[in-house]
Amino acid sequence: MRGFRRQATHQQLSDSQRKPVDKACGYLEKNAHRMRYQDYLATGYPVASGVIEGACRHVEGAGMRWVMQGAQAMLGLRCIHIHGHWEAFMKFHIEQQQQALYPVRAANDSSFHLPMAA
Repeated sequence: MRGFRRQATHQQLSDSQRKPVDKACGYLEKNAHRMRYQDYLATGYPVASGVIEGACRHVEGAGMRWVMQGAQAMLGLRCIHIHGHWEAFMKFHIEQQQQALYPVRAANDSSFHLPMAA
């Protein structure tokens, strides 16, 4: 980062030209502790951010950030899908939601089920 900043000074960039350089350097310095890819690979951790972010963007939307609880939830859903339990999980999930949202009707009518969204 020092080299980038030194180069920006050497090139005599204007304040507006230098702003993106300083912003990028600041981001990289702030997040350096998350970018130890050699250590992660040596430990055996997968480094596949593009694939993971693509899946996250598909499910949650672009620009979302991972937290441990969200990552654990995605892992659980992936396992359910891989092991072929998606339909059973969705049936269970819908029943739980119906029970939570319409407890009186669900308790009185065992055949009560809202249609699934297409």
